[in-house]
Amino acid sequence: MHTRDVTFQQVLDTVEMLSPGEQVELIEIISRCLMERRRSEMAADVREARADYRAGTVRRGTAADVMEESLRRQLLEVLLAPVEPHKMTYEEFLAWADEDTLAEWVDGEVVMYSPASRRHQEIGLFLGQVIGLHVEHSGAGRILVPPFQMKLARSGREPDLLFVAQEHLDRLKETYLDGPADLVVEIVSPESVGRDRGVKFYEYEQAGIPEYWLIDPQTKRAEFYQLTAADQYRLVQPDAEGIYRSAVLPNFWLRVGWLWQEPLPSPIRTLAEIVGLDPALAETFEQALTGR
Repeated sequence: MHTRDVTFQQVLDTVEMLSPGEQVELIEIISRCLMERRRSEMAADVREARADYRAGTVRRGTAADVMEESLRRQLLEVLLAPVEPHKMTYEEFLAWADEDTLAEWVDGEVVMYSPASRRHQEIGLFLGQVIGLHVEHSGAGRILVPPFQMKLARSGREPDLLFVAQEHLDRLKETYLDGPADLVVEIVSPESVGRDRGVKFYEYEQAGIPEYWLIDPQTKRAEFYQLTAADQYRLVQPDAEGIYRSAVLPNFWLRVGWLWQEPLPSPIRTLAEIVGLDPALAETFEQALTGR
């Protein structure tokens, strides 16, 4: 096999990884590859066609016409042919993806997703700080935020936040969690709503993740699911004061209205309220940190 054939095949093998915009660029690449592949043959056929023309024997269907039509047909066949998905192991996926790669691994295939919005990031940071401080000082376990994968039976997911209880810290590997977390938080975006409420919901339920939070900044709706003894998720509503109490985070509760405030409340004052600390002490501590 020639070097140019290998390059051409490599281009085809990546088609399923490309965005629609990148696929347009691929069409141009394929065109150039085919032109290079046929350049010498076409040059000879054009010379033959010119000779026919000078001899007065040119007619429809000469070699040049045939080669031009052949090239057009080859290009169409390549572009219209069904592309076989490229399968990879989870280890290959981890080696392929870097910290900037927005992708998850599902049944051996790479699923790309869009960057998070500003509000998505703000809520994720707020929850990460509040829950992280609570977990760290209570010794309950560890929290992790993207980029960090959670490997389940048939997928490698990257939740917006995951909590691993102390008794399950042996599942933590260098670059991923090998098994289910004890709590998973997904912040819904317009692009991810189908995955978060559909396939991920059932994946997390089947994996036995005890608690699953779905936070939707667009609709200002928060859903909290807890796994029952029958291994099925049950929606748990906040109480009359809008407070949700976690089943897996010891002594942790969340006032849902905090998530929709603009700007979001101070993580330090929020945690102080959760643990029952005098608000004045929290304010003094925060002023000392900020130098105000």
